[in-house]
Amino acid sequence: MSSSNTPPRLELRAITKRYPGTLANDRIDLRIDAGEIHALLGENGAGKSTLMKIIYGVTAPDSGTVLWQGQAVQVRDPAQARALGIGMVFQHFSLFETLTVAENIALALGAEAGTPKQLEGRIREVSQRYGMGLDPQRLVHSLSIGERQRVEIVRCLMQDIKLLILDEPTSVLTPQEVDELFVTLRALAAEGCSILFISHKLGEVRALCHNATVLRGGRVSGDCVPAECSDLELARLMVGDAEGLEASYPKVGGGLPRLRVDDLSWRNADPFGTSLSQLRLEVRSGEIVGIAGVAGNGQDELLALLSGETRLPRGERERISLDQLPIANLHPDARRRLGLAFVPAERLGHGAVPDMSLADNALLSSFHQGLIGAGLVKRGKVLALATEIVRRFAVKTPDVHTPARSLSGGNLQKFILGREVMQQPKLLVAAHPTWGVDVGAAATIHRELIALRDAGAAILVISEDLDELFQISDRIGALCSGRLSPLKATAETNVTEVGGWMAGQFDNPAAA
Repeated sequence: MSSSNTPPRLELRAITKRYPGTLANDRIDLRIDAGEIHALLGENGAGKSTLMKIIYGVTAPDSGTVLWQGQAVQVRDPAQARALGIGMVFQHFSLFETLTVAENIALALGAEAGTPKQLEGRIREVSQRYGMGLDPQRLVHSLSIGERQRVEIVRCLMQDIKLLILDEPTSVLTPQEVDELFVTLRALAAEGCSILFISHKLGEVRALCHNATVLRGGRVSGDCVPAECSDLELARLMVGDAEGLEASYPKVGGGLPRLRVDDLSWRNADPFGTSLSQLRLEVRSGEIVGIAGVAGNGQDELLALLSGETRLPRGERERISLDQLPIANLHPDARRRLGLAFVPAERLGHGAVPDMSLADNALLSSFHQGLIGAGLVKRGKVLALATEIVRRFAVKTPDVHTPARSLSGGNLQKFILGREVMQQPKLLVAAHPTWGVDVGAAATIHRELIALRDAGAAILVISEDLDELFQISDRIGALCSGRLSPLKATAETNVTEVGGWMAGQFDNPAAA
């Protein structure tokens, strides 16, 4: 990292950004030295995204100064940011799946790409230099999630990047891929590249980052050396109130089988989808079963078959059963009437209708809870339900008439999960329940899932966050290429073994 006489690679002084009704960034100071891995932490709505956009030239600050290597600059757009040496890898990759690795990188480099042969040579040289070997001729859709992230990073490195911004870079990686990424990032830092690392995974921040800046409510709430802090201390800087953050949930054995998936195979006609092979799964009353896996390994297909969005022929209706009743050919509303509740992966458009109010969104999946009579909606009961969801799950919203699209991701997630939990289901299937949610909201969601479990519900959680699954699951397994690993009691396995399952290192399908 820089000596005391060397100006920092990037320095922000009193950066302020206002939007109508919101002070997103309030006089924020930030310093990143050459060769430093610096974490930017904060709960949803803390101002991280706005600050990243200012650094990368997507948004202009209202006031304050941006200094690049000691010189004041105005970063007008991402093209200028890249010209300065600032690169960014977003949480959601921006790659064309039907193009090759080389073609995707060529689009970013433009005239600097050179001839195809020259570009392929440079891709191999740069990727191998940092331990991220890539085949330039591979089509992107054939790459794993970890390999696609390599393409994004290599694309930045080929533009002579001096500051690399990574937004939640480990959210879709296996533990082994995280380890490989950290080796690469440490090698980059050793050569003088600065890294701004945004993550909700505090253990990873403590293991990787030299320093951290924590935002709360648009302001800097603290600076620290992560390795010298506990996860709880970092969380307190982020959310203030540490209630529930120390919760250690006891593991249970569960009761009678509630959900049973029996030798389920399903062929996906989508060439970019995943087919399922001989899945066997049992979730008991009063337990949480966690299914890990990197995105694209059959999670969406399994969720659709469980929720009823995809149905099997009548002759295979017993492949999925709820309390011994075959449901594999039933429509979603019929499954809900039998006691199934569902939290989908996509909030807007799947979990909630963006332009509809929270009250109307509460009605969408709770209509069979006495909210309709004689063909008429009982508006008073609908409003009372929505109001209770907002209160119980601490959803930040002006009122229940607010459109779903106006809520932050974390608050909408709490509302959707609350809507399903309030139905007191026999079986809850939840996909990525705390995706992109800060530690405070995640603690609220986890407490509610445990309470529902302890009330006797069977819960199946599908998530890419291994830390979350180990925290709340009683048994755990993993999906890889449409196959399900064995299920083990969480206390009898570890992250390394489950990470191996995520990479397909298992022989037998899960036992019932």
